[in-house]
Amino acid sequence: MFSARTLTTAVLGLVGLVQSAMAVGPMPAPMPTRETITIGYVKVGHVSPLHLVEEELKKMNIDVKRAEFVRYADARTALLSNSVDVSAVGPADLAIAASQGSRNIIGLTGVATSPKYLVVRKGVTINNWNDLKGKRVAVAPGSAVWFAWAMTLVENNIPYNTFQAINVQGGGTAFVQALKRGDVDAILSWEPFESGVVAEGAAYFATNLVDYSKSRAVGSELGLLAASGEAYNKRREVIRRFLWAYLSAEEKMAKDSNLFINTYSAYTGLPLEVTRESHKLIKLGGILDREQVARLAEASFKQGVIQTDVTKVASELFDDSIAREIRGRR
Repeated sequence: MFSARTLTTAVLGLVGLVQSAMAVGPMPAPMPTRETITIGYVKVGHVSPLHLVEEELKKMNIDVKRAEFVRYADARTALLSNSVDVSAVGPADLAIAASQGSRNIIGLTGVATSPKYLVVRKGVTINNWNDLKGKRVAVAPGSAVWFAWAMTLVENNIPYNTFQAINVQGGGTAFVQALKRGDVDAILSWEPFESGVVAEGAAYFATNLVDYSKSRAVGSELGLLAASGEAYNKRREVIRRFLWAYLSAEEKMAKDSNLFINTYSAYTGLPLEVTRESHKLIKLGGILDREQVARLAEASFKQGVIQTDVTKVASELFDDSIAREIRGRR
């Protein structure tokens, strides 16, 4: 019989082999000629590995141009028009693009997950669904967080008109300002704005309500790295090297909290006390797959978010084969 120590050693060895098989492989060889890649980015913590890709890409003979966007929707438009080669967008953007008749976008990999809770202004009580009645909730209509919330309500048989939806335009700062002014009772937002306003003591997470990242239709994926169809088809080796640089940075940050906190701060310009709290909620490493993309597209159509059923087309626009190769997965 095996001793407990022998069995433990064997198990740990097996775990090590599995982790090694899933680790990012060695850096690809440099491109034979100097190339340039244009990267679209949104300053949110779950794609902060983008901050570290430039130096690695230089080693592979690739220069970087950057284009900043406030919203995923703007980044999606830039991809569709070939204004950028790659960008972070929302998980539902493949379905939205397909519903607009475009296939010029290819999803490469998800980026991260986190729990999602309604952020409630201090002094306002929302501990259960009944408490939500009549409350003013700031939403970004059509956004990833809004859709995750809306589908959670559907799956829990909670009427959308239980609360008063207040449409807010712009970035997360606008939501925080509306909450602090008392214009709304709660916000559906994203990191780091959620943790920031909670850390300040102006709000709290309504953890007694359901974690709305658990919606089957939407899932807990926070974002998506995508390439324009043109870049993906004509400059595949450049895209491969970009993805290696991103996944390599992601892997290092996932293992090193201090690196994550500091990179997050440098990428977004936020103080360390904010990113130190916010990073605790974010688990780097995407979980998005074709099945989830299809569920998102199907739910978007059934709920009237998009007017065409593009379930099959949207799932076909997700191709994580390069990411899987880089991670040593089949």
